Amino acid sequence: MEIRDGDARYAAAVKLLPLRWQRPALRLPEEQRAAAEEFRLRAGQMLTVLAEDRELELEAEGGPLTPGELEQMCDRLTGYSRYAASETLRSGYLAAEGGFRVGVCGTAVVSGGVNTNLRSISSLAVRIGCQRPGIAREVAAGLYGGGALPSVLIVSAPGLGKTTLLRDMIRLLSDGAEGIPPRRVSVADERGEIAVMQQGRPQMDVGRHTDVMDGCPKAIAIPMLLRSCNPQVIAVDEITVREDLTAISAAAHCGVALLATIHAADTRELLAKPLFRQLLEMEVFSSCVVIRRQGSDRSYSVETL
Repeated sequence: MEIRDGDARYAAAVKLLPLRWQRPALRLPEEQRAAAEEFRLRAGQMLTVLAEDRELELEAEGGPLTPGELEQMCDRLTGYSRYAASETLRSGYLAAEGGFRVGVCGTAVVSGGVNTNLRSISSLAVRIGCQRPGIAREVAAGLYGGGALPSVLIVSAPGLGKTTLLRDMIRLLSDGAEGIPPRRVSVADERGEIAVMQQGRPQMDVGRHTDVMDGCPKAIAIPMLLRSCNPQVIAVDEITVREDLTAISAAAHCGVALLATIHAADTRELLAKPLFRQLLEMEVFSSCVVIRRQGSDRSYSVETL
């Protein structure tokens, strides 16, 4: 069921790295490139590739990464205008062309109790977010069944592809498929990982009938989307705080289907989460999709809540 474009995405992500690290990164065996999830760059250390929960260390002429290389990489990612990227940089990440999200660590510049910038960059994490068109088809068919689309939680342990499945669900529902009519989908993309917006355009394929509210907390974005976009479906990534629940419940009771992700290894762990128990009491979600690892692949099972 899983369709991988990991090697192509890996090669595109390599182009974001400092020049002297690109050739060592491309020498990695094909199966490791396809499984790669992140590049980790830390000042004073060798570049590493995160793949299947372990970091593979690479070596390049000239020794470990330097602070200057990290600063230069940030400059290139922002088009040599960090001010233009200040909104996301102060939140700890940058959106790079091609649909890549780069986490940034450094010295916080705090004013009035709020972080306003990052300086003296100490590490970067290039997330190799994959698009895998087609992985949602079987899942959507199991959920839809010719009737009304239910509100759905996507559940898995960290690193198993919740956002990748969510993104393909958004694309499929937005564009439509055999037996599934296209819908107006609104995305509350608080962390910029679903659509990866850059200059008003999504770098990931989220479908033709999709509207994206980027970089806005879900509790604020959901009411805005309800008022401005008349959505049939609202998608959000990672429910983590109680402030989101009221907005999610309000959308559900307006007749909007919800798609959301949450961290849990399975439904047993999910039921143990106080936040989820409150969601159950609100009667928002009736179905979930549980992602499990099977070797280097993933399995997707539809379960009733």
